[in-house]
Amino acid sequence: MTPDGVVDALTTRFAGLAPKATWGETSLFYNPDAVLPNGVYFCTIKDHDGANDTTSQLDRPDVFRVALGLPRERYEQLFGPRPARPPKGGVVRTGNEFAATDVLMPHPIYSWMGWVQVLSPSEATFKEMQPLFAEAYDAAVVKYQRLIAKRARSGG
Repeated sequence: MTPDGVVDALTTRFAGLAPKATWGETSLFYNPDAVLPNGVYFCTIKDHDGANDTTSQLDRPDVFRVALGLPRERYEQLFGPRPARPPKGGVVRTGNEFAATDVLMPHPIYSWMGWVQVLSPSEATFKEMQPLFAEAYDAAVVKYQRLIAKRARSGG
C-alpha cells in the first residue's frame, strides 16, 4: 500500500469523504455537500514526523501512518480502556512499540480519543481493517448528522 493508494481505496469505498491537506498530512473528512468548513474527521494519512509527533518514526523511507478514530466500545474491545491524555508533546503509555510497521495498535498521541494506527499497512492488513474503517465511517456519519441538526436548530 501507498499513501495515495489508501486515499484512493477509502474515497472509492465510502461516499462523502473529502481529502484535505492539513497539518502536513492528508485528512479524510466526512463532509457530503461541503456543508461544514471541514466536516468530521474519519481518517488521516501521514508520512513524516511532526514537532510533537516523532514516536512512530515516520521519517523512515516508505513509512507512513494510517490512523482512524473508533467508537469507544470498539477501541476498548481491541485494546482495553483508553489511556489517559498525554501531556503536551508526550505520548500515551500503552506498552506498544509505536514504530512497528503493519501492526494495528493505539495511536501514540490520540488513543485517549479512541484513535488507532497502522504504519505502512500491507495489502492483507489493510483488507483486515475494512470492518474498522466501516465502523469509523458510520461513527463519522452519525457525528456529522448531529452537527448538522445542531446547526439547523441554532439557525446556522
